[in-house]
Amino acid sequence: MNNAPVVRAWRAGLSLLGLATIAAVSSAATAPASAPMAASAPSARQLTALCDTCAIVGGVKTENRKGKASGVGAVGGAVAGGVVGHKVGNGGIVGTGVGAVAGGLLGNAIEKRVGRHKVWVTTVTLRDGKTQKFDSAADPHWKSGEIVRIDHGALVRADAARTP
Repeated sequence: MNNAPVVRAWRAGLSLLGLATIAAVSSAATAPASAPMAASAPSARQLTALCDTCAIVGGVKTENRKGKASGVGAVGGAVAGGVVGHKVGNGGIVGTGVGAVAGGLLGNAIEKRVGRHKVWVTTVTLRDGKTQKFDSAADPHWKSGEIVRIDHGALVRADAARTP
């Protein structure tokens, strides 16, 4: 019995699996795109002067977030990997299966990496001294120490008119 096709299929599958692992690990490493926020906490006097729905901005930083996988990348990668595995493995089931699994993992990792996006995270201190974070898709232009109001789960200028 000649095991050369099976060995080639396993080598190809392991190569694809190695590529998928590298892609997944590199997409998991997401360093913040800006410096950490200043650690100056508002005084008790500043906090007691706030309205019930107001807060003091502690700072804003940006983060790169991973994209979400919809499954399209995994399915496409599995099909492509299965075709490659089938050819490398001379039409064998083992080569096709290994290629499909490795291709699916690689396709999923690529889809997540392509969908990465930047998010602005604003940290505020509430009247009771607790902190809360708010994400936004665009730069909110808040300054550290600025007083804001929480309106329907979003930050607005403290002097902005209340909407129903």
